[in-house]
Amino acid sequence: MIRDKGLRTVPVRADGVPMDWDKLRIFHAVADAGSLTHAGDTLHLSQSAVSRQVRALEESLNTTLFHRHARGLILTEQGELLFDATRAMAKRLEAAEARIRDSEEEVFGHLRVTTTIGFGTLWLAPRLPKLFAEYPNLRVDLMLEERVLDLPMREADVAIRMKEPSQADLIRRKLMGVYMCLFATRRYLAETGTPLCPADLRGHRVISQNATSAQVSAGAQLVQSLAATGIESQLTVNNYFGVLQAVLADLGIGVLPDYLADDFSELVRVCPDVTSNEVPVYLAYPEELRQSKRIEAFRNFVTEEIIAYRRRARDGAPTAEP
Repeated sequence: MIRDKGLRTVPVRADGVPMDWDKLRIFHAVADAGSLTHAGDTLHLSQSAVSRQVRALEESLNTTLFHRHARGLILTEQGELLFDATRAMAKRLEAAEARIRDSEEEVFGHLRVTTTIGFGTLWLAPRLPKLFAEYPNLRVDLMLEERVLDLPMREADVAIRMKEPSQADLIRRKLMGVYMCLFATRRYLAETGTPLCPADLRGHRVISQNATSAQVSAGAQLVQSLAATGIESQLTVNNYFGVLQAVLADLGIGVLPDYLADDFSELVRVCPDVTSNEVPVYLAYPEELRQSKRIEAFRNFVTEEIIAYRRRARDGAPTAEP
């Protein structure tokens, strides 16, 4: 590898000559797709043209980059090394393109947002119509998964996570605190009675995430403390969306984030003294996107929604009366 004017990393051959950019671009597409045909479709090239470029690159490096199988192509160890380099190059180029395309006056282009499945499905996605109404030329790729994506490596542009990000070179802002609480529907409580303390839960089915699913530690600790009270009936689901659906179907009392009371009026909080520790919610994005108009628009949108949520929360979530 050599540094080109300190701006990017350029793969070089053993003789010190930089490799052909076009061949690297084609190699990257093939490695990413795992197929000459699929790479050709992406690049608008014939399979034979793609194959010739890959073969020429292998010859210039005097190495084999792919194992060829009937089911597709698999990178060799040398191919993995080169793919790591081209992947880093591609992410840097994406970042540069995003910064160049950001208009000083307009918000447009592609914004990749990552957050957890629960928060993204239950809080963020239902509010996105307001964002699109204001910025119709914005394209949002909502990436919902529990895995923490690498923002500095541009796996995503902006993240909303349930803990403070530890990655370096990130701008971060705490949005709010979330608490895991117990909720049931009015219909369910009218039929079964209202539990007022943990001991009363023994006559009810408690619905929560299962112990093996990815979840915030505060929620897991609350579920463990409830299990210690001797709950006889339990339903576990591997995400909060499933827990919510079971509660709305009047199956029992669910362990859910408190922000759901803002959007689901049929939910009533029970056992108000039962709550988790605070789950901090952070928004974060790479330092290099500080001037991005897309990031600014999304940050302002989320902040305004959080302010509106806090304002409504001051009136208090519905709580079952004794």
